[in-house]
Amino acid sequence: MATPVRHPTAGILAAFGLDVVLVALFAAIGRASHSEAPFAGLATTAGPFLAALVAGWLVCLGWHAPRAILRTGVPVWAVTLVGGMILRTLSGQGVQVAFVIVAASVLLIMLVGWRVVAQLIARRRASD
Repeated sequence: MATPVRHPTAGILAAFGLDVVLVALFAAIGRASHSEAPFAGLATTAGPFLAALVAGWLVCLGWHAPRAILRTGVPVWAVTLVGGMILRTLSGQGVQVAFVIVAASVLLIMLVGWRVVAQLIARRRASD
């Protein structure tokens, strides 16, 4: 069976879209864990991190290697975390040490983790 031809843009949009969904999920889970409605106010909670996510993609030129762990995943995670915390502070939202630690861990698992899984799957397929 022939492998379908994929347009490179589709992979870029899928990777970026997955990052957006994961950051929004991070915010929704955080809201729910504090007994807040997960979706009411989600834009306020997720907004700083989503803006920082876009900045992270721009900083590392993520569209050149959207699934790369070190070239894209780690810088996108770092900029999303630091930029998100800075934007939260500037918008008057709280930033406590425990929150920074939890956010760093969860965003690392989400933004870098899916790229690790994708590379493992690609390697496995290549060896078959």
